[in-house]
Formats: sequence, structure tokens, C-alpha cells
Amino acid sequence: MSLHSLMFGWEYPPLHLGGLGVACQGLVKGLLRNGVKVTLVLPHANKTAEREVTVLSTDDLSASTMSVPSMLQPYDTHGSYDIRVGNISREECEIYGGDIAGAIEKYTAASVQISKNITPNVVHCHDWMTYGAGKRAARHHRVPLVAHIHATELDRTNFHPNEWIYGFEKKGFEAADRIIAVSNYTKNILTEHYGIAESKIVVVHNGTSEHLSSFRAPNVHSLHGRKDAPMVLFLGRLVLQKGPKQFLDMASIVHQRKPEVQFCVAGDGDMLPEMISYAIERGLADCVLFTGKVQNKEVSELYRRAACFVMPSLSEPFGLVALEAAAHGTPVVLSKQSGVREVLDHAFTVDFWDTEKMADCVLTILREKPLAQQLQSEASRAVTYLTWQHQASTVRSIYEQLITT
Repeated sequence: MSLHSLMFGWEYPPLHLGGLGVACQGLVKGLLRNGVKVTLVLPHANKTAEREVTVLSTDDLSASTMSVPSMLQPYDTHGSYDIRVGNISREECEIYGGDIAGAIEKYTAASVQISKNITPNVVHCHDWMTYGAGKRAARHHRVPLVAHIHATELDRTNFHPNEWIYGFEKKGFEAADRIIAVSNYTKNILTEHYGIAESKIVVVHNGTSEHLSSFRAPNVHSLHGRKDAPMVLFLGRLVLQKGPKQFLDMASIVHQRKPEVQFCVAGDGDMLPEMISYAIERGLADCVLFTGKVQNKEVSELYRRAACFVMPSLSEPFGLVALEAAAHGTPVVLSKQSGVREVLDHAFTVDFWDTEKMADCVLTILREKPLAQQLQSEASRAVTYLTWQHQASTVRSIYEQLITT
């Protein structure tokens, strides 16, 4: 069956702040390999997109260019990949800053015009910023609407939501013909806190890039050249949801018991100045490195250097960073309040607030080399079949079910 997905996204690498953009890109590539043609609508231009495909803006869709086919430059031999942008400037959007409400309104208003010369089988939209555009386009094209939820407002705010965003999400969920949740953890939030029927929700866990599964177990290196100094890694945005304070509390406990251990906090965010001050306050100035935002190659190197990866999130719908760490062969300690623990059986799990137990898990990994090696091998084996191509085949099945019923 030939399928065409009209997809609305907000992030796309390299313009992304977290896992949403990575997941969107991974899913698009996976769908292409499953024979699905994709037209992806983004709010603003993207250099990566410009290199990969022809980019159309709303200005390009004037009457004189309406004959431009939706199958433009082929992304690869597996399918067609057409990106269109909604003419929102980066200054106007700043991904999540600036006038986010105005940017969303403009993006929604452009959704029909930018897609009116294509004939999709389904509209697929990622997270709350795109739900308005998805609803409008699905009505125009008279096709089913899929709402993909990667993180709810409750996750981001420790269950103290902005009511406008919460309401926007809820309306999107109610309008959707099917909801894709990235975990059962997220599915439960939708049923319990948004009143969405279980029958409407399908869980499709995130995947990894196929090449990651080939990584060997990491070699432990010191960040500062000290011999045999293991490094414990945190990677993520420095915001309340990701638990950077809990990581530093855990680091303080480990430091007291094993002073040679080093800690790396990789990522940027509003809490960076506060966390630097907090590290100094906890006596960690000489053993914690704050890297700021890191690029993909640097991320891979950090995974390989790390003796242990810790994800202490307060509420994590999935947690792609933990899956990537496991794929690199790095032992993982996870918050129980996360979706990725549903697919990583061989990882230590602990409540985000229990930093004493979190520290015990880290110390056990550092002390028990055979256990660490077992965690490395089992975790990397677990993600072998959890690729984007495999996960996208499930999404294709969801499309087929919707358009044939």
C-alpha cells in the first residue's frame, strides 16, 4: 500500500533542544525505509534540511509554482522526503522562547496553504506546538489525525502545568483519531490526568540509529588526565524535569566515599548558573565539569568515556539519552519515573528523589567490574532491535489501520 504522511514538527536537528527533534528525524528516516513518503512541515528554515532536500516555504507555493511535485529530491533510495517551512523567523520562534504563542498561531495559520498541493493519507503531528496545525490540515485534507506525544506539560513542570499549554494539549488529544505515546508511563499520564481513553492510545517506544548498536564497551578515561579516574555522566537540558540537582546531590555522596571519581554535567539550560553555584556549595568544584551544550560527536565521546551514565529525571516520558548510552555500551542508572526503563531491563532503577540509593548504584558499578561488564553487554544487546526502522514499521501499521477502517 502506498502511503503519504503529512508530518508537522517543531524541532529538527541541528535546531533542537532535546530528544523531540532527534526522535522526529529518526522516525522520518525510519518511515522512508518502510516505504512511506513524508512531507515534513517545520516552523523555520533548517540548514540540515537544506542540505538533505529541497525546502519550500509558503512563498514558494504561489500560483506560479503550484506544479512543483511533492516528490522533490530523494532523501535516499528508500523514499521521498519533502520539507516545507512556515516562514517563522528564528528570532520570532527561538524554538521555545520569544513569542511562542504568536509563533504557534502563525504556524497553524500556514498549515493548509503550505500543504494544499499534496494528497496525504494521514496527518501526523509531534507535541503540543503542532497540534493546532495538524487539526486544521487533517480537516482540510479529510484524513485521519495522529497526535504523537513525546512529553506532556505535566512532565516539564513537575505536575504544576501552565493551564493554557495543558488545555492546548488536551484539545489536541481529543481531536486525534489515534495518539502515539512514547511509553506506557506516558500513556498512564494521558489516561489519568487528561481523561483520554486507553483504546485511543498506542505505545511506540523511541528507537536508536542503527549504527549505534555496533559500538564496543567504553574505555574509561579521565577528563583531567588523572590516571584511573572514572567519570560519571549526566547529559540533558539543565531544567527541573531532568533532575540536575539530584545528580549533584548523588555526586556529593559518591565524592565523600570515593574522592577520585569525576562527574561531567553535559548540557545547557536555565539552571546552569544555579547548578554551578550548587556544585561549589556542595564541595564539588574540583571534580565536576560543566560542558555546556555539546555536539553529536562530543556526545558519543562522552558516552564512551563514561564509566556510568545517570538519568535522574523527575518525570521522563522516555529518555533517549539513556537508550543511546546503553547502545554505546555504558552502564546506566535510571529514574523509576521514566519510560525508557520499559525497554532497558538491565539497568539500575531508583526513585529520582532517593539520591542515597542512586549513589549506591553508581558505587556498585564502579566497584564491581564483572557486574559493569554484564550491564554493558546486556544493555547494548537489548537495543539491537530497537531501531528507528523497526519502530517506524509499527507507525506504518497504525497508518494502515486508520485509513482502512
